[in-house]
Amino acid sequence: MATARCRQICLSETKYYHCISRCVRQAYLCGQDIATGRSYEHRRDWVEEKLLALKKTFCIDVCAYAVMNNHTHVVLHVDIQKAKRLTDKAIIIRWHKQFKGNWLTHKFIRNEPLSDAERSILDNTINIYRSRITCISWFMRTLNEYIARRANREDQCTGRFWEGRFKSQALLDEAALAACMAYVDLNPIRANLAKLPEESKYTSVKKRIELAKQGKQPRSLFRFAGNPRKHMPKGIPLELSSYLELVELTGRCIRSDKIGCIINKQPILDRLNLTSKNWITLTTQFSTVIHGAAGSSAAKQKYCDSLSIQRRSNISNCVALFG
Repeated sequence: MATARCRQICLSETKYYHCISRCVRQAYLCGQDIATGRSYEHRRDWVEEKLLALKKTFCIDVCAYAVMNNHTHVVLHVDIQKAKRLTDKAIIIRWHKQFKGNWLTHKFIRNEPLSDAERSILDNTINIYRSRITCISWFMRTLNEYIARRANREDQCTGRFWEGRFKSQALLDEAALAACMAYVDLNPIRANLAKLPEESKYTSVKKRIELAKQGKQPRSLFRFAGNPRKHMPKGIPLELSSYLELVELTGRCIRSDKIGCIINKQPILDRLNLTSKNWITLTTQFSTVIHGAAGSSAAKQKYCDSLSIQRRSNISNCVALFG
C-alpha cells in the first residue's frame, strides 16, 4: 500500500525533496518514438518552461531537474519563511498567475471595499492559498496537469498521461542532497543522451554551467550558497564550483573504462563522509537503492520520530551508503 503523502513530507526535518513523475505505460513524453517514428522532443520545452515559471507562484525553489523520454526528475526546496513574509496581496497576485481565484480575490486586488463577512471569507481563502504555495503536491499537480492537458490536446486523445502519483523522497542531510542532485543531473549521461554535462539538454546542470562561465548563477534555479557555516545565507549548502566538478568527475567515473580512477581527488566526498564506492552507487542508482527518505541513519531516525513512523524502511541501505 502506498504511503500517504502527509507521512512522507515533514518540513520541520528537511526542506529538500526529490520528486519523479512517470508517463503511463511508459508512453513517450519526449524524444523519438521508435515504433511510429514521431518526435516529441518539443515537449521538453513545455516541461522546462512550466517548471521554472512556477517559481513565480510557489514559494518552492528548483535545485535540480532532468526531463527524460518518459519521466521527469526534480529536486525541490520549500521556502516556508518566504511564504510567511508575503503580504495578503502578494499571496493573491502569486495565485492569480496560475489560477483564476474567485470574485472576492479579484475584488480585493481592485482595492474595492469589503464587508466584514467578505473580509472574513477572504482571510480564510488567503490562508488556504498561503498553505498551498508551499505544498509540493500542489506544485507537482500544477506542472503535471498542464503537461498532460497539452499533450492530450496535441495527440487528440483523453485519459491519463501520468501515473496516478508522483514519487517523492525526503533528502535529510547535505550528503543526500548532493548525491540526489548529481543523480538527477547525470540522468542523460547514463541514458546515453549526452556525452558531457554541458551538452545535457533540459537539465539544471547545463543551465548552471552556461552561466557559471560568466561567473553567475541562474535566477530560475535555487542558488549555491557555499559551505555550511554559522550565519548561512539562503541557498544550497555547497560550493557551485565544487558541485560542478563533482558532477563532471562522477560522470567520468560512470564510464566502464574510468570507474574509480579520479574519484578520490574530490575533497567534497571526504567532507560528506562518503566513500568513492558509495558515491558511485548513489549517483547511478539513487532511486533504486534508496526508497523513502534518504540520509544518514541518525537523520532518518529523527525524521521517522517526527512523523511517528515505526517502520524505518531501507535503513540498512542508508547505514551502508550514508553511514
